[in-house]
Amino acid sequence: MKVAFQMDPIGLVDIDADSTFRIAEEAQARGHSLFYYTADHLSYREGKIMARGQSMTLRREKGNHATLGEMRDVDLSDFDVVWLRQDPPFDMFYITTTHLLDRLTPKTLVVNDPFWVRNYPEKLLVLDFPDLTPPTAIARDLETLKAFRAEHHDVIVKPLYGNGGAGVFRITPEDRNLASLHEMFTGFSREPLIVQKFLPAVSKGDKRVILIDGEAVGAINRVPAEGETRSNMHVGGRPEKVGLTERDLEICARIGPLLREKGQVFVGIDVIGDWLTEINVTSPTGIQELERFDGINITAKLWEAIEARRAA
Repeated sequence: MKVAFQMDPIGLVDIDADSTFRIAEEAQARGHSLFYYTADHLSYREGKIMARGQSMTLRREKGNHATLGEMRDVDLSDFDVVWLRQDPPFDMFYITTTHLLDRLTPKTLVVNDPFWVRNYPEKLLVLDFPDLTPPTAIARDLETLKAFRAEHHDVIVKPLYGNGGAGVFRITPEDRNLASLHEMFTGFSREPLIVQKFLPAVSKGDKRVILIDGEAVGAINRVPAEGETRSNMHVGGRPEKVGLTERDLEICARIGPLLREKGQVFVGIDVIGDWLTEINVTSPTGIQELERFDGINITAKLWEAIEARRAA
C-alpha cells in the first residue's frame, strides 16, 4: 500500500520511544511505501487535498534513522492510508487538519477517522461513560470550579485540550491557588478547564491500555517520579510492565464497540485504579514500551487491522 504520515518532524523523534516511528517501521517491513509530511504542509487546492513532503525510508539507527527523498506535492487521494499522527495541542490548527483529511474518506483510509477525532478529543469522549470515570466537571466559570473543589476537596485541574502532562495541577484542601490558576489559564486561553476528583491510586501508576480496533492488546504502567503527581513519560514518569485486570477489560468492553464503529483504530486509554480518566485518539503513545515489556509485535496487529479495513 501507499502510506502517508502526517506527523511531527521525523528528525526529532526518539526512535526507541516514538509510536509513529514504530508504526512506520512496521509498514515498511510489510512492503508498504512511506511518504512523510508535517501538518503545516497539508492544503486544499481546487477540490484536492494535497501535501508537500518526501518519500521516506527508515532504519533503527540513532541519528541516521530516516532517508528522505526530494520535496514534492502529492494528491493524498492517491494513497491507500493516511496517518493523522501530529501531537496535540488540540487547537484550531489541529481541528482544521481533520476537516481537510475528512474529505479523503472513504476512498482513502485515514487513521484515526478524522471526523471522530475532531468530535471525540481525549478528555471529552470519557463523558459518555460517567459511571466509569471519577467525578468530573468542565467549566470556565471560577465559581463552578470552586463548588466542585468544595465538594470533592482534593482535585486535579488541567487544560481541556492540553497534552503530555502540561498544565496539570493538584489542588489539595489546604491549597489556595485555584483562583490564581484560573486567572493564569483564562488570561491566555479561551478554553474551559477540566477538574476531576484526585485519585490517590495514581501513586501506584497511571495505566496506559492500548486498544486496536476496539480490542485491548496490552498495557503499560506509568509511575510518577518522586514528589510528582503527573505520570506522563514526557515529565519523568517511569514505564513498567503490567497486566490487564478484570476492571481494565470491563472498561475496554464498554468503550471498544464505539471506538471500532467510529474508526478509532489505534487508541490509548488512561486508567487510574478502577477509573477511566482519558481516551486518547489524537496521537496515542506506548507501543514501543508495550512491545518491549510483553515481547510481542503489537504493531503487526495494528497493521493487520488496517489491512483488513482496506480489504473490506
